[in-house]
Amino acid sequence: MPLSPERTETLIILGIDPGSRHTGYGVLAVEGERARVVAVDVIHLDAQASHPLRLLRLFEQLSALVDRYRPDECALEMPVYGRNPQSMLKLGRAQAAAMLAVLTRQIPTVEYTPKEVKKALTGRGNATKEQVRFMVQALLDLPSDQVKLALDASDALAVAVCHWQHRTRLQPFRGHTSWARFVQAHPERLD
Repeated sequence: MPLSPERTETLIILGIDPGSRHTGYGVLAVEGERARVVAVDVIHLDAQASHPLRLLRLFEQLSALVDRYRPDECALEMPVYGRNPQSMLKLGRAQAAAMLAVLTRQIPTVEYTPKEVKKALTGRGNATKEQVRFMVQALLDLPSDQVKLALDASDALAVAVCHWQHRTRLQPFRGHTSWARFVQAHPERLD
């Protein structure tokens, strides 16, 4: 009797870059060592609405996304510093609303600092948002001829990729120590 090919289970990871006005999200389907983007976008909240109402809308919209894509795990970017205490408080509340949308559905949730995310994708903890976006597009084979991802959306995908790498202990560059060296070694990813 011939053996059937081994099936790999698909892992769905939801990455969230929370914000009180703009929240990026990205959904990855991971099979083995490959990941593909299922969904990526930004939730734009009404700047004229009160902060509590924006938090409610964020919770509702993320809850609907969780119900639609049914992620197995969620990764959030964690706010760690800021110049304005009021802004940081609002950002922390947005993160809490995002966490609750996921945790109320009993989905395991992990937080990563911006430096951890940047280091996982570019090899440098102080990379720019544009460098992170470039690496997200290269690592996930997103066509470069399409309109560039919004920075909040690419940040959300970056959080999901960071989580994937941490949970599987993948080495993002397979020996490369910076995004520039990765690009030099993989010029085909620039097309």
